[in-house]
Amino acid sequence: MNINVLSENQLAQLSQLISSAQSILVVGHVSPDGDAIGSCLGWAEYLRCKGKDPVVVVPDQYPDFLTWLPNNEKIVRYDRRKETVELMMKTADLIFCLDFNTSSRVRDMEQVLVSSPAKKVMIDHHPSPDVDTVLCISHPEMSSTSELVFRIVWQAGAFEAMGKHFAVPIYCGMMTDTGGFTFNSSQPEIYFIISQLLTKHIDKDKIYRNVYNNYSTDRMRLMGYVMYEKLVVDEKRHAAYFTLTRDDMRRFHYIKGDAEGLVNIPQQIKGLKLSISLREDTEKENLIWVSLRSVDNFSCTAMAQRFFNGGGHLNASGGRLNCSMDEAVEVVRKAIDFYEDELK
Repeated sequence: MNINVLSENQLAQLSQLISSAQSILVVGHVSPDGDAIGSCLGWAEYLRCKGKDPVVVVPDQYPDFLTWLPNNEKIVRYDRRKETVELMMKTADLIFCLDFNTSSRVRDMEQVLVSSPAKKVMIDHHPSPDVDTVLCISHPEMSSTSELVFRIVWQAGAFEAMGKHFAVPIYCGMMTDTGGFTFNSSQPEIYFIISQLLTKHIDKDKIYRNVYNNYSTDRMRLMGYVMYEKLVVDEKRHAAYFTLTRDDMRRFHYIKGDAEGLVNIPQQIKGLKLSISLREDTEKENLIWVSLRSVDNFSCTAMAQRFFNGGGHLNASGGRLNCSMDEAVEVVRKAIDFYEDELK
């Protein structure tokens, strides 16, 4: 099966950039998810195979259910070590930007990244990339950036040299960005890639448990509370939404990652086409984080771009609103009204 994604010129350019670099950073986006962490750790492992000593940098905390991943302890967080990261950005000669398509996705780290004199390479699967790079490897049709990383490593002829430290995070990234291979995962190449990752003797069932069966009692109670008390279902328009306030999060001792996956649960309702979650930022006033999930051909991306200052993929997108929760709910209602015909 042909899973190559690079032209011969791109492959040669990538190889030359890596071989000539002395100081390499691998950068992920703010609030890193499974694909961001998985693709960064997997790509860093490939670079080590090439004789390099890369450093993975992320802007802030990632969920506890990803801290078991191999080499996660080597990740440097900007919010904890600003001076260290700023110095590394100034002195790096090559930076890989993984799983984000615009520099604003690294948030507080944006200016540090943009002003770095290092050559930049993007590896991403989000549409409309606009980072200033010497090489842009952008494939929105891919299930995940982790899938894209696998394809590049495979095409470079390096997969045989890879071990579990590559295969585990790559599988985890692919799994989490497809909801356990339940959406955006119908391409046969995905399952060829899984078959190859399994040759590295990874335990895919354990990876699933580590991610999806690794929540606290408080998180389970939070899930029940949200579904019973907060879920609003519009039966006529096949849409649902819920809110998660700071008071809710305090009540259930919220930690980073506890809201992960909640937006997917309403999709278990028969006939539902759209699910939206609204979550207050834990620190900043009037900042609401929006997550959208859909099925079939209803475009979360279009809704996120039009109403929520965001974007993403056809069936999974995100955004943000600078307003109160009550105002955010009104925006959701307007968005559902606007797309009423498509939702019906």
